[in-house]
Amino acid sequence: MKIRKGDRVVVISGKDKGLEGVVERVFPDKGKVIVEGVNVARKHQAPTRQDQQGGIIDKAMPLDVSNVAAISPQDGRPTRVGYRIDESGQKIRICKRTGADL
Repeated sequence: MKIRKGDRVVVISGKDKGLEGVVERVFPDKGKVIVEGVNVARKHQAPTRQDQQGGIIDKAMPLDVSNVAAISPQDGRPTRVGYRIDESGQKIRICKRTGADL
């Protein structure tokens, strides 16, 4: 999975197409990500011991990783993510559009 927590992404398909946000959580085994402020559902929550206040809350739901694209740090447009190996043998994620490091 080439998208990581903290990446800035844009939604490329679905009801929230065009919205941007930061990846809050990644589920590599399911191929899903949770993006801040995107795919928000309203959930009825009963009061619990930890959360004394019940009611209707907004909860960010997972999106499939194929529906998001990383944003290039240089030009701010959606891009694919690739890898390169530097001289010390470290694997570094790069922007396919511009070649810049992510």
